[in-house]
Amino acid sequence: MSSGPANVSRETTSRVPGMLDSSSFDAETFGNTPFGHISPAETPIAAEAQRASQILHPGKVNVPKPREQRIITIANQKGGVGKTTTTVNLAAALAHQGMTVLVVDLDPQGNASTALGVAHNSGVPSSYELLIGEVAVKDAIQVSPHSERLLCVPATIDLAGAEIELVSMVAREGRLKTAIREAGMVGFDIDYVLIDCPPSLGLLTVNALVAAKEVLIPIQCEYYALEGVGQLLRNIGLVQAHLNPELHVSTVLLTMYDGRTKLADQVAEEVRNHFGDVVLKSMIPRSVKVSEAPGYGMTVLDYDPGSRGAMSYMDAGRELASRAQLKQDAS
Repeated sequence: MSSGPANVSRETTSRVPGMLDSSSFDAETFGNTPFGHISPAETPIAAEAQRASQILHPGKVNVPKPREQRIITIANQKGGVGKTTTTVNLAAALAHQGMTVLVVDLDPQGNASTALGVAHNSGVPSSYELLIGEVAVKDAIQVSPHSERLLCVPATIDLAGAEIELVSMVAREGRLKTAIREAGMVGFDIDYVLIDCPPSLGLLTVNALVAAKEVLIPIQCEYYALEGVGQLLRNIGLVQAHLNPELHVSTVLLTMYDGRTKLADQVAEEVRNHFGDVVLKSMIPRSVKVSEAPGYGMTVLDYDPGSRGAMSYMDAGRELASRAQLKQDAS
């Protein structure tokens, strides 16, 4: 009969073919093998952990705060290009780097609210009540459970009927602009306001364009990437001419980039040729982690901070902030 599990384990281990015997292990000899020269950072798990640490503990990375509040509308009437994903992950990236960010969810689906982990069931003070004047902005703003610097005005299904109700209202195109101005007056020291638009060019999107000074257009690296962007640019031009002369396209972000395909590089080149310097150098790769994160009520930076998607959004956030600083210094 065996004397105990420990003896069985020792005997079994010593007889496993190919297993190193600790009594005969020569560290110097092992160091001369190819395996002895592998850095921990070169293994997939260690590399991901290192990337996660860089995000969770940015260290000396210094992202400049804007001299004045930046209000950016994320718009593209083409669906499935990554508007909401870009909105929430850029917001999280900026918040991780010390900015206070307000996300205004103007999409009745409420996906941005879901990703930020805030309540957006019917009856919760939301962007709908804000637009029709039933609540003040201080009552609609919620703090994301993931970061005290990440604020959100959620969207509920009630927003689906807002466009019809807004038609008969006075100054219907400027109601969101008025509400955001009030947010600065009630004690919220907000560096960035990011507005997530629905995939349409109706009154909700017009309100977002009137409220902002900048437009960020996400464009996916796939066929028909520029389809529909022309109509968006025409609408931006109309808003500039009649409602908001300060509005301009400041940023284009390439999303769903797959470096394994020639198509992605061709589309990226076409977009850069069309838009020039406003296209960020940072590109967002096609990533399962980015797609999974909203299902857990998180951004990808909270869901998997070491993933390629999280690192790409951190890079895009830094570039977005740094570009504005360079322009301010040059002016």
